[in-house]
This record gives sequence, C-alpha cells and structure tokens, in this order.
Amino acid sequence: MEQLWAPWRGKFIESFKGDGCIFCDLPARGEDRETLILHRGREAFIIMNAYPYAAGHLMVAPFRHAARLSDLTDSERREIIDLAARCESILTTAMRPEGFNVGFNLGKAAGAGVDQHLHCHIVPRWFGDTNFMPVIGGTRVINEDLYATYDKLKEYLP
Repeated sequence: MEQLWAPWRGKFIESFKGDGCIFCDLPARGEDRETLILHRGREAFIIMNAYPYAAGHLMVAPFRHAARLSDLTDSERREIIDLAARCESILTTAMRPEGFNVGFNLGKAAGAGVDQHLHCHIVPRWFGDTNFMPVIGGTRVINEDLYATYDKLKEYLP
C-alpha cells in the first residue's frame, strides 16, 4: 500500500540506511527528534511510527534486543505496558481520538515489519478515519505532518 507524503519525508528515510535493527540503532544515535523518539524510560522507549496507520501512531519498544514477550524481563514487560498506557493518556489529551488499536505483531506471519525486536503499537482511531483511498487507490492519507505531531506530543513528556 502506498502512502501520500510531502517531499520532506525523504530526508528521514535517507537518514537511516543500515542492515541493523532500527529499534537498537535509532536510540543509539542520541538524535531523538530526528529519529522520532518521544521518551526514554529505564528499559524501554516511545517512538513515533515513521510510516503511520494514522497520525499519532506510536510504538513502545525495549532498549534490549528481544523478539518475544517471553524474552523480556518482568521489569521490561511492566515498563512497556506502563509506557503504552501513558501513550494512551497522552494521545487522548493531545489528539482526542475516539478509540485505539493497541498490540504486538510477533513474527513475520503476524505482520511484524521488524520481527526480531518486539514493539507495541498504539494507534489512535477516529470514526470515519478510513475511506476509499486504501481500498481503491492503495494509498493511505495521513492528515498531519510527522514532526508537527512529534512537537505536539512531546509537550506531554519530560
């Protein structure tokens, strides 16, 4: 499925050219705004999805490379769930969605784009936020600039 983006998107895409793991490599850069990292916890972090299903699509991932929930420590699991709940609260306040899709895609067969480093998706949803474009045009329309969303959400995080 294609997406409609402004030309500024190319800068982000070109900024990450590597064979490594984005959930390991991006936090190591220390360039949080450029890499869309909104918050760093002790063992996990919140990052915006660079290819969102909807404006405000966030992900929570552990810093440690782990593919399965059973690979996580108890404290990593707790922090990931706590940060996901925090994302729900922040998105509710900042963007006023009418619902959420929250979950993990574990493994390629489950739809994981990065299947060796688990991450939780938090996708805000609104009534009528889907339309004919994905079905007929194979294109998803995102209604807000990524960095405008980043700046909006960052106000709610230390």
